[in-house]
Amino acid sequence: MRTYRIELDVNRYAEGSVLIEAGYTRVLCTASVEDTVPPWMKGKGTGWVTGEYSMLPRSTHTRIKREREKVSGRTHEIQRLIGRSLRGCINLSALGERSILVDCDVLQADGGTRTTSINGACIALAMALKKLGVVGKIDPKKVWIDTIQAISVGIKNGELHVDLDYDLDSTCDVDMNFVRLGSGKFIEVQGTAEKQAFDQAQLMNMLTAANQAMDQLRDQQMGVLRQIGL
Repeated sequence: MRTYRIELDVNRYAEGSVLIEAGYTRVLCTASVEDTVPPWMKGKGTGWVTGEYSMLPRSTHTRIKREREKVSGRTHEIQRLIGRSLRGCINLSALGERSILVDCDVLQADGGTRTTSINGACIALAMALKKLGVVGKIDPKKVWIDTIQAISVGIKNGELHVDLDYDLDSTCDVDMNFVRLGSGKFIEVQGTAEKQAFDQAQLMNMLTAANQAMDQLRDQQMGVLRQIGL
């Protein structure tokens, strides 16, 4: 697994902000609180959490165009995954009628941008809840349910790899992404045989390796949460 580095409070304006690095992949995660909810949720007494994802033009080897008018299918898929994952972290009813939007902007991409975004967004969300608690709007410990972790696993030439960088991700025979709560319950398991089909034994090996990696991520996240007092 790559080395993960987490830096807090990198944006002075956002209620929660994290710069997370997984090897050469770097993602800025900022959480913004709004005292409103989408129109279809008004009057229900519950809150909402969602995410947005973007890759900056020079986050890759060659410049990519900004998605100004319509996001790509890949971006839309990742945004939905981030939102689903974050909503698994908290008790939306205890949040009250307010929204938290977590922006995940990829500054530099070397594989695993969606998983790194989720790992950082979890901390940015927790920081926003802590600040809401400081001003007396919520009880963070009633809103916060669990941490969330995400990791990629692949097989190349029969060898298992965890936390894929771009070179591995683009050449693997099998590519899988796992997202789970700190308790061990899964939110998403997505796997594809890019070049060669895999059997049940390989699937279980990938699951075991993913859980071991996510255990390490959970422990690192818990250390950060203790640091911010949540």
